[in-house]
Amino acid sequence: MRPNRREFLGGALALAAPAVLRGEEPKSKSKPVALGIVEYSLGRRFRGARPPGPGMASPDPVAFLDACHSLGAGGMQLNLGVRDADAAGKLRAKAEEYGMFVEGIASLPREDRDVDRFRDALRTAKVCGARVVRTGALSGRRYETFDSLAAFREFADRAHKSIERAIPVAEKLGIRLAIENHKDWRVDDFVALLKKFESEYFGVTLDFGNNLALLDDPMELVSALLPRTFATHVKDMGVEEYRDGFLLSEVPLGAGILDLPAIVKSIRSAHPDVHFSLEMITRDPLKIPCLTPKYFATFPDLPARDLARTLAMVRARASSRPLPRVAGLSPGDALAREEQNVRESLAYARDRLGL
Repeated sequence: MRPNRREFLGGALALAAPAVLRGEEPKSKSKPVALGIVEYSLGRRFRGARPPGPGMASPDPVAFLDACHSLGAGGMQLNLGVRDADAAGKLRAKAEEYGMFVEGIASLPREDRDVDRFRDALRTAKVCGARVVRTGALSGRRYETFDSLAAFREFADRAHKSIERAIPVAEKLGIRLAIENHKDWRVDDFVALLKKFESEYFGVTLDFGNNLALLDDPMELVSALLPRTFATHVKDMGVEEYRDGFLLSEVPLGAGILDLPAIVKSIRSAHPDVHFSLEMITRDPLKIPCLTPKYFATFPDLPARDLARTLAMVRARASSRPLPRVAGLSPGDALAREEQNVRESLAYARDRLGL
């Protein structure tokens, strides 16, 4: 049962250790492995046959932490919800026992009435040992969600208001809020967003591959967002041409087109304290219909050179093996594929990236 507000706000902080209130992470009994796992990487393991999607409940945090530990990961990024002091304390203790980091996920407060819920979610994350909470403005994809520039601008206005509500909460609690580049804003607009909301508690969950869908150059994206990077979604991307543009798919680390050693080195050099978390979603490839009129409905000024560069890259670096697909697989085979992809990625990160 959800704790009432007085019980949570009073009890959780009263029982929390001073280290929690300072925003410190769980103390490790041994040096932690750097690469954690984002909850969407194990969607089938915890949600059944369907891949993760809007409105689907997150796994139990302790069970998810146990799963990450069993796979050899060093931490987790998960929607922790709102929990009482006892539940939060048990999770923190388990993370300390394993020597693992915890990062949270929370949705922005869309309306004023959402602020209390958002505050409780961030407070829970902090008591659980997280110092960063990932958030996002758009749950879908810009080119699929909106049919006009006006519709996208309405979304952007609402998102800005949500961020305005969220930042004071993060600042007061002393926890970093990290918004993901989630196929919503192209790199220049994302940089403008960060300049508008300058706060030491508002930054980026840097997703390595998402902005390929918006025809951004991956290394230019990393360079632009690096100064405000608080958290990461580590992934590699495979590409393949199709009639209306190209297919884009998460693939096991090392099997795609991204220069992962260069990206990881850049982030480590700038932010030694930033954690790396694997987002390897096992699903059918996404269609990026960048040769259709609808795709450009919200991109009236997208430079032709960006389209040309991206398509040239796709043709030159198309995957030499089939992109991951789960359509037609039995639930058991899809689950096995998911775990194989995660294990391959963790092994590559350990052996080739030093994570």
